[in-house]
Amino acid sequence: MTHHPPSPIQNPQKALWAICLSAFLVPFMGSALNLALPEISEAFSLKAVTLTWMATSYMLSTAIFQIPFARMGDLIGRKKVFIMGVTGFSLCTLLSGFAFSGTMMIILRFITGMCSAMMFGTNIAILTSLYPPEKRGKILGINTAVVYASLAVGPLLGGLLTHYLGWRSIFFVTCGVGLMAAVMARIFISGEWVESKGEKFDYKGSMVYGVALTGFIVGCTQLPNISGFALILFGIATFVLFVCYEQKCRFPVFNVKLFSSNKIFALSSLSAFINYASTSAIIFMLSLYLQFVRGFDAQHAGLILISQACVQAFFALFSGRLSDKIAPSILATTGMAVIVLGIIGLIFLTTDTSVQYIVALLFLLGVGFGLFSSPNTNVIMGSIEKKYYGQASAVTGTMRLAGQALSMGIAGMAIALQMGNQKITPEVHPQFLSSMQITFIIFAVLCTVGVFASAQRAKRG
Repeated sequence: MTHHPPSPIQNPQKALWAICLSAFLVPFMGSALNLALPEISEAFSLKAVTLTWMATSYMLSTAIFQIPFARMGDLIGRKKVFIMGVTGFSLCTLLSGFAFSGTMMIILRFITGMCSAMMFGTNIAILTSLYPPEKRGKILGINTAVVYASLAVGPLLGGLLTHYLGWRSIFFVTCGVGLMAAVMARIFISGEWVESKGEKFDYKGSMVYGVALTGFIVGCTQLPNISGFALILFGIATFVLFVCYEQKCRFPVFNVKLFSSNKIFALSSLSAFINYASTSAIIFMLSLYLQFVRGFDAQHAGLILISQACVQAFFALFSGRLSDKIAPSILATTGMAVIVLGIIGLIFLTTDTSVQYIVALLFLLGVGFGLFSSPNTNVIMGSIEKKYYGQASAVTGTMRLAGQALSMGIAGMAIALQMGNQKITPEVHPQFLSSMQITFIIFAVLCTVGVFASAQRAKRG
């Protein structure tokens, strides 16, 4: 193992700006694009199913490639892989702005996802390497707050850009910000981290891992069809095969012993997965509820939903700093418990629930998320040796994406079981409301399990 420490002239503050700017890109792009989807659909006359592949193709490639690219960072240098990712992301985004068909757009979104994987597989690892453990929580809190702030700005700015300059402008603006982040990373992140120089890259393991994750994520999008359940089972079975193969491999793409021998790492990763699985589709369901059932336009619905991201950003900053002083696992567990309360409140939404009640619940969820995210990442990064920072960074991102896929799968399944494949018209509002209730009940149960998983590691650590 060769470790090149950062040079003594390293300025971690400036490096933090570069990494935070890159962290802003992806959630901004995703949340801004959601508002532009109707226009893109019209421009390329896309059907609803094809439109969902715009998001799915991106999510799939980001998930599949995070762990392999984190490993690549260990072999050739994390900074190198990170800068390649930010630059590639910016260029693919630029090309997406010139896309002339739905197919071209989906292919470009897939490649953009690969570049995102390079960023996510290395960014937290670089941040954790730059700062001493006693400052880690504060720095992770700042990074998380930037992610949440971009989720709040995305719909607002995306709506304005789409309205005044057309949907392509979202891609051009994001490309500009991305190139700026790439230049800053090149200048401000000095030194390099090569943890496994001279070792071989595990292509077989990477392929088996990719197949397993594809089966699971695509399966989630196919629920409640039999094919969906079959693909999820296939994904899980392939994942078992991957674990068996990696245990025997001399230079594995992922060290599975991190899970079997490190209970705090395993429980924290499980907590992150459950957290995303039980919350990611909340905004999706509420967006449909506010627009179809309550009759708000996209702009008003967006303003109501933004309240959550704003609260999250504030509390992520606060909890990050706090997690340097008190046990981060206790903070994360408290956050998860607050989320449970918020989800239980959502179960009781009706056709005439007051907007104040909805905003109060979003505020509660925002507090919960803000308390959970950065302390949980702090526990994950603090529970392992330096040489595994890249792999842990990638695990955090993969848990998020797999959890998001499962969350959307649960919501889609509840809608399909209650309404079939109908449009949301006033006649089916009761069925839609009951599908929303079912979704939130499942989420509340899942999240309660997450509280127990999180509390277990608080006892251990």
